[in-house]
Amino acid sequence: MAKTSEAPKRLGSSRGQAKVKTVKKETLNKKVPLVKSQKTEKLAVIKVGGKQYKVREGQEILVEKQVKKEGETINFLETLLVYDKNIKLGNPFIKEAKVEGKIVSQEKGPKVTIFKMKSKKRYRVKTGHRQKLTKVKIEKISL
Repeated sequence: MAKTSEAPKRLGSSRGQAKVKTVKKETLNKKVPLVKSQKTEKLAVIKVGGKQYKVREGQEILVEKQVKKEGETINFLETLLVYDKNIKLGNPFIKEAKVEGKIVSQEKGPKVTIFKMKSKKRYRVKTGHRQKLTKVKIEKISL
C-alpha cells in the first residue's frame, strides 16, 4: 500500500485564527470530466430575421414576424452550427442541416416609447412602437 502525502489547506475563521484542514493529494489531482452526463442533446445556431439564435429541441423562441398561421410548420434552412456528439460548422451555412419548428402563436413585443425633443424650441414628439413577433417551438434538428 503506497503512502499518500497530505497537503495542508488553510480555512479562515471568524476570530482571525487559521484552522488547518488536511486534503489528500489524490483528490487534488483528480480529473473532472468536461461533460457531466453521457446523454448529449442536439444544439443548433440558426439565423432568422438578421439575428442568430441558439436553440435546442423542444425549446420555444420568439423571432421576427413570420408570414404563416398558428400550427403550421416552418423550416429554418440557414443553420450556422449543429452540435450533436461532434460539432459541425458551416461556411457560412450547413447545406444538409435543417431545423424544423411549429408556430405556437403570433404576438406583440413590449412597447417602446420614442420621445424627441429640442430644447428652447417647443418641439416635442412622443410616439410608441410594438414589434410583431412569432413564437416558435423547435421540433427537430437534423443533419
